[in-house]
This record gives sequence, C-alpha cells and structure tokens, in this order.
Amino acid sequence: MNTSLKQKITSSLLVAIIGDALGVPVESTPRNELSLCSVKNMLGYGRYDQPQGTWSDDTSMLLCTMESFLNGSYDLENLGKIFCEWIFDARWTPDGYVFDSGLTTFLALDRIRNGGISAKNSGCSSEEDNGNGSLMRILPAALYFHREETDDFLRHIHEVSSITHAHPRSLLGCGIYALFVRELLATDDKMKALRAATTKTLAFYENHPDFSTELSNFMRILSLSIHECEESEINSSGYIVDTLEASIWCFFRHDTSRDIILAAVNLGLDTDTTGVVAGGLAGLCHGTDSIPTEWIESLALKNEIRDILNRFSELVVAS
Repeated sequence: MNTSLKQKITSSLLVAIIGDALGVPVESTPRNELSLCSVKNMLGYGRYDQPQGTWSDDTSMLLCTMESFLNGSYDLENLGKIFCEWIFDARWTPDGYVFDSGLTTFLALDRIRNGGISAKNSGCSSEEDNGNGSLMRILPAALYFHREETDDFLRHIHEVSSITHAHPRSLLGCGIYALFVRELLATDDKMKALRAATTKTLAFYENHPDFSTELSNFMRILSLSIHECEESEINSSGYIVDTLEASIWCFFRHDTSRDIILAAVNLGLDTDTTGVVAGGLAGLCHGTDSIPTEWIESLALKNEIRDILNRFSELVVAS
C-alpha cells in the first residue's frame, strides 16, 4: 500500500479512536459473554450508558497530547497541565464530563494540580502502577518523535509516560509499542517492522539495569512468537503487558483495520484500551478503507477530531 506519511498518521489515530468507541459499551465484559454475543458494530449505551460513538479517557488523553504538541513545541509541563484540565475540568470530553479514569492516572495528575508537583516527577512508580494508562495515550508521542535517534526517541517516550506511569515496566512497554509504531511508518510488512522494533528494543534496554530485569515480562513479543499464541493464551486485562500482547496479537491475526479492532474488543475486559492500542497499529498498516462510514460519522465531536488529526499530521510531516 503506497500511502503518504500524513495519511498513515491520520489513519492510525482515527482507527485508534474508533477502537476506543467500539470498546466503551462493553468494557469489563468477560470474553465468554462476548463469545455468545460478539460486538459486530458500533453500539451505544451499555457499560457507561453513553450514546453510540462515545469515546473514553483513552481518546481524551490522545487529543490532549496532540493539542499540547500543536501549541508549538514539546513541553512536558504543558502536557501535564492539559491532562489536568481534562480530568478536573472536562477538557476534550465527549459531552462535558469525565466518566472513566484509571486510579494511577488520577493520583499522578492530582499531584500536579493539587500538590504542586512538576510533571517530570508526578508519575506513580510502584509495581502496582503498571496499568495501561500511559500505553493508551503514547501513540501521538511515538508519531511526533519518530525521526529522532533511538536514544532520544525513547527518552521522550519515557518522559511522556512518566507523567502518570513511571515504573520501568510501563516505560518499557510504551517503548516497545512506540518503536513498533515508528517501524510501521516505514513499512507495511508487519513481521519486518516487529523484528526491527524488537532488535532496537533489546539493543537499548539490555544496557540499562533498571530495564533489563523487566524484559522477561515482554518475552512473547520480543521472541517474535506472540502471533503464534492461541486466543486462550492471550489476556486482555488493564495490565500493560496484557494490553500490549493482546493488541499485537490481534494486529497479526487479521488483515483489515475493521477486523483488528473488532477482534481486540471481543477479547473482553479492557475493551476500549485494547481497541485503542490495536487500532493505532491497524491504521498505520491498513488505513481506514475497511472502517464503515457510519462508525466514523457516529463519533462524538467528529468535526473537532477531524480538525485536530489534520493539524497534528501536518505538524508531524513538517517537523
């Protein structure tokens, strides 16, 4: 597929947002229940009693991240400030209020808003703080910094994650995903991209003691065997390792963006975030041709989303 960089960026972010909206109505639903009545279309209401096309905190934080970059430069304090305006003041929400947020994210942002802590030091760093709350929003940073050398690229990915999630496992998980995203900007060959990303992952993290002990947690990805797993071996909880594995597994198992995000949602449990993370990969490789027009048209704030995706993709291409 001969696709321009701008198209790839826009498609990646749009499919991620659609994956979020697909997952919202069935979030926390066990896989065995979804196997009896699988998600096949964009639904409304359900888990949070929200209309069709409603997206969650995942998309809110994606949009906040893009807005911060569009302010003119990379500014970690500004990014933390905009995140706070989302969670405490309902900035970039579908209809004016926050209906979903992870505890680690809330605690970290509360440190900024009410504790006067710098965004450089606000993140939670215990082993219990390895949910997927930074992985779900790291895609714009991976796209924005994609031209940087690997050391600088990963330093910036770690900084952006650490606003909320600062444990080495979370930083590593975001790093693996971001490197994979960067490779997929250059090729649609999924295995070639994953192989290149894992090679760069190991070359960087094996030389950093804080991270080298964490690599074993991601070994099914780093050994290039994740796509060989059976569905029963794939977990889809809110744990960062589970979300990353599930998203990459869906990405390899299907050949259209529509099928990838539907598969991600139908794994159950943390359906919106698996949809976002898998959707980011799907859009890079497969674009939006398979996404039904009515799904796109149903998105809350669709015109505002189109505008910011266009402006952000232009910024990244021009940088």
